[in-house]
Amino acid sequence: MASTAAGKQRIPKVAKVKNKAPAEVQITAEQLLREAKERELELLPPPPKQKITDEEELNDYKLRKRKGFEDNIRKNRTVISNWIKYAQWEESLKEVQRARSIYERALDVDHRNITLWLKYAEMEMKSRQVNHARNIWDRAITILPPRQPVLVQVHVHGGDAGERGGLQAGVRALDGVGARRAGLALLHQLRAALQGSEKLLDSSALVLVHPEVKNWIKYARFEEKHGYIAHSRKVYERSVDFFGEDYVNEHLFVAFAKFEEAQKEFERVRDVIVSKRRFQYEEEVKANPHNYDAWFDYLRLVENDADPDTVREVYERSIANIPPIQEKRHWKRYIYLWINYALYEELEVKDPERTRQVYQASLDLIPHKKFTFAKIWLLYAQFEMRQKNLQGARKVMGTAIGKCPKNKLLKGYIELELQLREFDRCRKLYEKYLEFTPENCTTWIKFSELETILGDVERARAIFELAIGQPRLDMPEVLWKSYIDFEIEQEEFGNTRNLYKRLLQRTQHVKVWISFAKFELSIDGSDRLQKSRQIFEEANKGMRSCEEKEERLMLLESWSDFEKDFGSDSSMERVQKLLPEKVKKRRKLTAEDGSDAGWEEYYDYIFPEDAANQPNLKLLAMAKMWKRKQVVEEEDEEDEDADKSPEEADKSPEEMEVKSPEESPKEMEVKSPERPPKEAPSSSSSSSDEAADPPEKQPENNDSDRKTEPKKKDEDDRDESSSSESSSSSSESSSSSDDDDDEEEEDGKKETSKDEEKEEIL
Repeated sequence: MASTAAGKQRIPKVAKVKNKAPAEVQITAEQLLREAKERELELLPPPPKQKITDEEELNDYKLRKRKGFEDNIRKNRTVISNWIKYAQWEESLKEVQRARSIYERALDVDHRNITLWLKYAEMEMKSRQVNHARNIWDRAITILPPRQPVLVQVHVHGGDAGERGGLQAGVRALDGVGARRAGLALLHQLRAALQGSEKLLDSSALVLVHPEVKNWIKYARFEEKHGYIAHSRKVYERSVDFFGEDYVNEHLFVAFAKFEEAQKEFERVRDVIVSKRRFQYEEEVKANPHNYDAWFDYLRLVENDADPDTVREVYERSIANIPPIQEKRHWKRYIYLWINYALYEELEVKDPERTRQVYQASLDLIPHKKFTFAKIWLLYAQFEMRQKNLQGARKVMGTAIGKCPKNKLLKGYIELELQLREFDRCRKLYEKYLEFTPENCTTWIKFSELETILGDVERARAIFELAIGQPRLDMPEVLWKSYIDFEIEQEEFGNTRNLYKRLLQRTQHVKVWISFAKFELSIDGSDRLQKSRQIFEEANKGMRSCEEKEERLMLLESWSDFEKDFGSDSSMERVQKLLPEKVKKRRKLTAEDGSDAGWEEYYDYIFPEDAANQPNLKLLAMAKMWKRKQVVEEEDEEDEDADKSPEEADKSPEEMEVKSPEESPKEMEVKSPERPPKEAPSSSSSSSDEAADPPEKQPENNDSDRKTEPKKKDEDDRDESSSSESSSSSSESSSSSDDDDDEEEEDGKKETSKDEEKEEIL
């Protein structure tokens, strides 16, 4: 740095940047790295391989390679991979002494490196230097710091004493990953070096120091690989005994099973699989003792292979896990453990006394005041029956009914007595049953069937009479049908008619009427058709006030089928006139909160007598149709107002009002079709158009009708006031037209009711 004459330091002048704006092309660090990487790929191709032809070139090549390895080692002595590469290169040149020297130098640098010891010993074994390898193993075991030092001698005796000289190899196994690898490598190398050996007295040093499942499996596979099948099987068996049932692993069983399967020992494989499954089930029940499904699988397994004492032990363990909550849903699976236990003692072990004890213990355990299980009571009674202990079975069922009467228990007891042909006891049991549940129709029917089978018809009829007289029944229709079928079976047709009439006094159901008519038709007689037709007529009259129109339609269809099969054309036509018309309607829906939920369409049935009672509905429908037509015409007339004549404009509304009520409705009635369509007028305008011709076909009232359009234009189609006025005017014109023409009255009978049409108009 320069200085001035005054001795002061001169500060260098900083260059000023004139343009500080960013460059257009920005270069990022990522781009710099990528370009550097790409330039590395642009290297020159490797030099061609050199062929060595004489010893001088070979020595020169060796010198260069050794110099390169030494330079790498000199740069970083702690990188063991450089030492190993150097030694392996010397080994490839058969320079074992030089490779041994390199390994020794490497051990001076890092004698704790396990890989270095293994590579060193492996080189000695490849070169068949067994003594050198043994010395290396001894040094490794001695030098490496053990956590739990254990000295294990591995003696290998092979061949004759002259050939092998009683070769003995001693190694020490250490506690550590490297020691385990060293031990496994040593075993493989010794077995490879001593292929002619027949005995390996004790080579379990590794599994004794490191008792892990994978080491036992490796040990067994090692023996299997060298052809010692018996030794391998012994290793597997020793491993299973070593771990026991508490600490055994499923991988050990899988390996054992595969080994036995490879040796075609299928029975041994089965034993191994059973042991594995037992281990799995033990783990499951330990994790959750109330997992009854796991207990079921475990018990099924031990029942097939284990002795009775073992099975009983497992059963006792399973039933000891009582559900913690006294609710039936928690006991449903648990109670089957007791049932299976009792069945096993009875069928497999054939011990009746112990079976009885199991049943008694289970019944004492169940809280019968809260709930019970009829199945176990019935099984206990059936067991006593198989033991020919009839009194014991009855005592069991009596106790069950006394403690906790249930339908299933009573049914089971009755079936038991029926099998014994004790009918008096069955009668008493049925009486008790009906005292317990008098509304049970099935019990009444079964009781009556029993009396019928025994030939006591009067008693069976009395039972039915008592049954239908009960104030409350769960299935009365089934009971009445059974009673009617009973009388038909006894050919008491008078009683059957009376039963039908009594039933119709209680209910007017359509199926009862149809069944009554079919019953009369099934009886042979000259007047059976007349009686059946009379029943249909009575049913039709009785169901006119029925709100369920579908049921009445069902009756008429059944009547129509009857007339089609047995009646004449006139009777068939008469029934056809009674059939209703199917119309589509709309109704307003209301949500739960009272708001409007829209409209829905539904089908309704209009019967002829309903339309006849309200003849003015036809005129109401035509008035509605006429009003809609006027709205359509009004849109067309707005464009033609400029072309109207002055005379038409001067006409007063009074003239229109005079002509409209007298002429228009009559004209509409005269020009209406003789028979209305099957579809009654609905909310749609298309159906209304088909009912009658529009008023535009009346030329004399055309001008007056047009003058009324401004007044009707302001009225709403759904306004109640306008609909009521239309209804009153149409009713007056209807009364006059009915006196003039009877044919119009017949047509009006087929129209929809007044209330339904008002609903559609609104």
